[in-house]
Amino acid sequence: MAMRASNRLKTAFAQGRQSMGMWQMLPGANVSRLLARSGVDWVMVDCEHGNMDDSAMHDAVPAIAALGVSPLVRIPDIQSWMVKRALDSGAHGVLVPLLRSVEQAKELVQAAKFPPMGRRGFGSPIAPERFSPMPSFTEYLQQANDALLTMVQIETREALDVVEDIAAVDGIDVLFIGPFDLGNSIGYPILDGAMAPQLKDAIARILGACRKSGKKCGMYATSGEQAKAFADQGFDMISVAADYTALEYVLKQQFGASQGQSATSKTGSY
Repeated sequence: MAMRASNRLKTAFAQGRQSMGMWQMLPGANVSRLLARSGVDWVMVDCEHGNMDDSAMHDAVPAIAALGVSPLVRIPDIQSWMVKRALDSGAHGVLVPLLRSVEQAKELVQAAKFPPMGRRGFGSPIAPERFSPMPSFTEYLQQANDALLTMVQIETREALDVVEDIAAVDGIDVLFIGPFDLGNSIGYPILDGAMAPQLKDAIARILGACRKSGKKCGMYATSGEQAKAFADQGFDMISVAADYTALEYVLKQQFGASQGQSATSKTGSY
């Protein structure tokens, strides 16, 4: 179907290849375009922890989509109206943070899908414009349930305890690991970039649950080197860098170079 084919992340999944993405925390369509031109398949517009309100999201999504890259939106909270706003902006998928139960996963599917699979309201004239070729209203209605990605973050102890059941929920496409919150939640926070064995075991359990249920597993990385390491572990969807922290790192690195200091690698932090 045309919409599914123009969702670059969905296409990567269908082809069985790993997919890398960038994280947008700073508002501005020029920032969106810069991230989208980096060579990645997707850009995550972060409305949870980023400086991205509804207006900034509506600027970012079309800027990303216009370059043939999938715009994804991490919404601020598990609320159905936030899912609707993100998908109505034309996002190719939504990521929901801090999931805690199977019931919440099922409620998310209801909010993200049109009837009869869910209860999403139909009416945005904006959403179809983020696909190429642009579908008609009827085509968007008919294809959206299959073409758009519904993703949940596994980053709480409650979700980890039932991760196999969450992975089995029909309509959930991706379980995306938030290692920092997950570590905090289970009592083994990431400190100075170091992961405790217990956190590594929890991450392996989530990856295994995805493999068992035929779902894709995403992972948040803080650098290209870390993203490569996670790719070698078999994750399907991996972040490479976030605009805010990457900018901070490069500026400090360049200032250090101006003072004759040797470059350091970016490891461990956000």
